[in-house]
Amino acid sequence: MNSREALIHAFLTRAGWSGAARGRLAGDASFRHYDRLEKADGSRAVLMDAPPPKEDVRPFVRMAMHLQRLGYAAPQLLALDMEAGLLLLEDLGDDTYTRLLARGHDEEALYALAIDVLADLHRQMDAVPPALPAYDDERLLAEAALLTDWYMPAVLGCDTAAAIRTDYLARWRALFPRARQVPETLVLRDFHVDNLLLLPREGLQACGLLDFQDAVGGPLTYDPMSLLEDARRNLAPGLVERMKARYLERVPGLDPDAFAASWAILAAQRHAKVIGIFTRLCKRDGKSAYLGHIPHVWRLLEASLAHPELAPIKDWLDRHLPADRRTVPAA
Repeated sequence: MNSREALIHAFLTRAGWSGAARGRLAGDASFRHYDRLEKADGSRAVLMDAPPPKEDVRPFVRMAMHLQRLGYAAPQLLALDMEAGLLLLEDLGDDTYTRLLARGHDEEALYALAIDVLADLHRQMDAVPPALPAYDDERLLAEAALLTDWYMPAVLGCDTAAAIRTDYLARWRALFPRARQVPETLVLRDFHVDNLLLLPREGLQACGLLDFQDAVGGPLTYDPMSLLEDARRNLAPGLVERMKARYLERVPGLDPDAFAASWAILAAQRHAKVIGIFTRLCKRDGKSAYLGHIPHVWRLLEASLAHPELAPIKDWLDRHLPADRRTVPAA
């Protein structure tokens, strides 16, 4: 038994789960891993193994407790050793939106429930907990730079020139004030079908929430955009516009032009970031499966560039990364 396994064994023994069967449930794009535990009596829990220093479970713990206080279905914390990066969580089951959609579940109903959760959250006066990091310009710029720092070298065969990179980031910085002309709220940042579950509960509690440890305070457009402009799947024709309308009905008083501009800017920023992240996962971490999503993310990015506010970014991309170079990097 290696040292990490010894820590886990001791943790599970203290929590009363040492005799449970244990099997790998999932991993993700981080260094976290999840195992499902099952006792002889059928009771189940999920072990989050997030080894420090690369991972820190404290933001997850704080946000899980905050979301529960607000009335949402984040997993209950059954036991924790934050120094060791180990959490024992309520098992919310296997019915992720991703799996349900693959089985032909009602797409409209699933997305409507998720939009209703966001609209309810965004109406709450205390949605943003104290001391939550802000989705500030520096954070947004660092994410946008993943395109120039990882994707462009991978497809062009050379590092991005400093002056070209500086121009790229300056154009983004000039756009962010426009993206902030909507109310600020809690932004979960990874609000998409892989991190949502359908639970046998009533109302908004039927939507289980996962992977919220990177939450920040920022524009309310970000999470609905993340949900509806999914890097991994196409939505049915018309669904995006119907869900936008549903959200706006439930969050009244928003300026439609400011909402549309904020959405387009943050969508373009996120898609540029994701293209860079998927490339980095391959080149740095040896996870090449994500490369297959890049053509779809480029289509989303190019669609967002149609908004007039994105003209400076479109101009930069057309000059430095023209359409014929927007390819999938070699694995």
